[in-house]
Amino acid sequence: MATGSVDFVLRPFEGLPGEPDWVALKEVVPAATAPARTTAEHGSREVLLTTVLPMGWPALHRDDGVVLLALQSQGGSGDASRDLAAVLLAALDVEPGTAVEPEGLPGPGPRLQDVLDLTVPFEVTVEESFGYWLAPGTERTADLAAAIEEADSGIIPTVKLSSVESAYWCRMGSREFLRWAQPHDEQKVLDALSRLHAKRESGFDGAKFVGYFRSSGIVVPVWELARGTEAEDIEGAVAEFLPRFEAALADETPLDANARRARAGLVARQVTLR
Repeated sequence: MATGSVDFVLRPFEGLPGEPDWVALKEVVPAATAPARTTAEHGSREVLLTTVLPMGWPALHRDDGVVLLALQSQGGSGDASRDLAAVLLAALDVEPGTAVEPEGLPGPGPRLQDVLDLTVPFEVTVEESFGYWLAPGTERTADLAAAIEEADSGIIPTVKLSSVESAYWCRMGSREFLRWAQPHDEQKVLDALSRLHAKRESGFDGAKFVGYFRSSGIVVPVWELARGTEAEDIEGAVAEFLPRFEAALADETPLDANARRARAGLVARQVTLR
């Protein structure tokens, strides 16, 4: 890859279908896939977007010709879309059965928005195993089976909710959380959460709003759930919470004193991911 200066992009996945889910898979979902396809200019090739690949590979040209592109790759030039596009183009050029090894940062060039067919929806499948690293029908040797089993042991239970967009339940040890990536402008989301938090309306059915992540220009609010809560237990509650949240998002009046204090507290607790 060429090296050079790439301008920083706050929201690198803006303009791609499912921007919040791109960020969720890049940062908070351990094992998931989503299909994609390159443009006709780049051969209309099938691509399987994934959270991670073995050995930290940024991409793998699988034996069956499908290219796997890992979103949780290390390093970055300041534009994750450009970085991933460079890896994807490199993976298209190597022989099937070949991994793309990490290299230096790419210089200016096409971004995912230029390389991918934007009519293909970003449909996430949360995976319980990394067995999809192998092409269907590939024989699992003892070494391969052991490697996948070891990777699987690090997967935390995760479920994508069906009642709202881009929301993920997860269980970490004995605690359960909801992490909900938002497509809206960061400041609007923070104002909305602050309005609700000031009125003690930021939670729902035993779920306590505890803060938020921010990554790639996207805010990911986090709720801690009552112990033992399963994903299906909160589908209805989250759907009922959505109109209240949307009303707070639509409110453009200045924040009152309570909401300003709540906002200052939220900002102090934020966690910025890369």
